[in-house]
Amino acid sequence: MKLGLIPPMAPGLITDGEYVSRLGGLLEECGVESVWGVEHVVVAEDYEPLYPYSEDGRMPGGPGMKVAMPDPLELLSFIAAGTRSLRLGTSVIVASQHSAAILAKRAATLDALSGGRLLLGVGIGWQKEEYAAIGVPYRDRGKRLDETIEAMRVLWAEGPSTYRGRHVQFERVYCDTKPANPDGVPIVIGGSTDFAARRAGRLGDGWYPYVISPEDTAARLETLRAAAREAGRDPAAIEISIWPGSFDFSRTWDVDFVKRYTEQGVDRLILSANEGKGVALDDVRELVESYQERVIAKL
Repeated sequence: MKLGLIPPMAPGLITDGEYVSRLGGLLEECGVESVWGVEHVVVAEDYEPLYPYSEDGRMPGGPGMKVAMPDPLELLSFIAAGTRSLRLGTSVIVASQHSAAILAKRAATLDALSGGRLLLGVGIGWQKEEYAAIGVPYRDRGKRLDETIEAMRVLWAEGPSTYRGRHVQFERVYCDTKPANPDGVPIVIGGSTDFAARRAGRLGDGWYPYVISPEDTAARLETLRAAAREAGRDPAAIEISIWPGSFDFSRTWDVDFVKRYTEQGVDRLILSANEGKGVALDDVRELVESYQERVIAKL
């Protein structure tokens, strides 16, 4: 079972170069497979309550919360420079807010420099105000994400590259930086809905839902696998990542609870540094080693 970790998104800490550098080395030393960066370009003071993972539509903490979310690709590039095997995931980039060509170039650059370690998690987001601040329409963001995924893969292949979509178009262009693997950067689809599961089946190399019960995970996996077969793809080739603590923070150490996910064919468990006693490096080490011993070893 692979183990990934979301670092502490604490102001003054996640942008402290010495802390982040030492954190990357610690995770690699402890056998953590991957580290995951989070994206929100901005958070509105008075956002429309559309956050899909709470009953009131509000995300934990809200505006002014004591959270810092540095650009995930920049953060992961910094970590990559001081590590050798740690995989680098985004949890997730709101790719429908990005230029497909620019994101393809940035992702390919990081993947090439890191020796093929990038896992590009993508999603559609939920915050209208964030879309407005970036200058991208909120409407039709699902279709925009599909086209962004398809267009990036075209750009990562041998050029000249052409793509003709409703939202993304280019004609006979070259992206001169390619990912380390000729098949491109693995794209992990974020989201817990049926739409996200179907997208993962059709287009994803992986699926990474958030705040999802074991029962809903099972239902979405049926949807994902059916969509993959309809698209002529092998469902078993789509890697599944689950963060149990996002659904129930109090059950991080409940082996039976975690098993209800892993028995469904999960490939990777995600853990947040905030599930430990603290965010100092010694606390993170204790969290990782305890989770490996008390949970993963018993699955």
